[in-house]
Amino acid sequence: MIIVSVTIEVEPGAIEELKGAMSAVETATRAEAGCEDYTFSLELNDPGKVRVTERWANKEALVAHFGAAHMAEFQAAMGENPPKSVKAHFYEAEEIDFRP
Repeated sequence: MIIVSVTIEVEPGAIEELKGAMSAVETATRAEAGCEDYTFSLELNDPGKVRVTERWANKEALVAHFGAAHMAEFQAAMGENPPKSVKAHFYEAEEIDFRP
């Protein structure tokens, strides 16, 4: 499984401009083969910080996601509200059962 953790910093007013694009890409991505989770969240104490948490079945599914039309549409929306920074981290992980 592949875990992706993204932090996007934008001007606080840009969040409102991007909400529609974030909602659209979140919905479309969750329907992709191999997507196990794709969630945007806004930091309560930093109104200009957006986090994206993703979980993919494998690297091939993630690579296919990057080529999806809805990702191009989201990138275009981001281009209209350029972020101050984007940090993405990719991890290969194995799910572990922690129940006692």
